Amino acid sequence: MARSKEFEEKEVLDKAMRLFWEQGYEKTSMTELVEHMGIHRRSLYDTFGDKHSLFLKAMDRFDDKISAALARGVKRSKTASEALQFIFSFMIDGDEDSPAGCLMVNSAVELAARDVEVDNKATKAFTTAEQLLKEIILWGQRESEFTSTYNAEELAGYLHNVWIGLRVMARTSASKEKLHRITHISMKLLEV
Repeated sequence: MARSKEFEEKEVLDKAMRLFWEQGYEKTSMTELVEHMGIHRRSLYDTFGDKHSLFLKAMDRFDDKISAALARGVKRSKTASEALQFIFSFMIDGDEDSPAGCLMVNSAVELAARDVEVDNKATKAFTTAEQLLKEIILWGQRESEFTSTYNAEELAGYLHNVWIGLRVMARTSASKEKLHRITHISMKLLEV
C-alpha cells in the first residue's frame, strides 16, 4: 500500500522556489533543498524528480505567481498610467517578504546560455511580460495618456528592458529611491 504524502506540494515547491530565487541554481544543493523544503530526499525525488526538474517546476511556479499578482494589480488600475506604475513599483518593491530581484531574470543570467529549457521558460515569461506592457501602452494610447509617436510594441520592448534592469538593480545595493527615479523618467517618456 502506498504511503500518502505528508506535505502540501505547492507549499514545499514555494520553499524550493524561494531558495533558488535567493541563491541561484548552482549554489543550491540537494541537501539544502531537503532541509529548506522540510521533506525527505526520497519524497523530493518521487514528487519533483531531480534537482533540474524541481528547478524548472519552481520557475513555472514563480511565473504563475508573478503573472497572477501583476494581473490583479493591472485589473484594479483605473488608468494605464496607474497600471504601469503598479508594475514598476512591484518590480522594485516586490511582495512583502520576498527575495529581491526576479527568479526568471536571475535564471536567464545564470543558465540560459547553456540550458535550453531554462532559456525557453525565461523567454516565454519575457514575451508574456512584453505583451502585458504592450496592452497597457495601447490602453494608454487609446485614452491619450501615452504618446502615439512610437509603436506600442517598440515601447513595450523598451519598458521591458527597464523592467529587467529594475529587477537586476533591486538585487544590488542601489537605493529604491534611485529605482523609482528611473521609473519616473520612463513614465515621462510615455507622456503625450
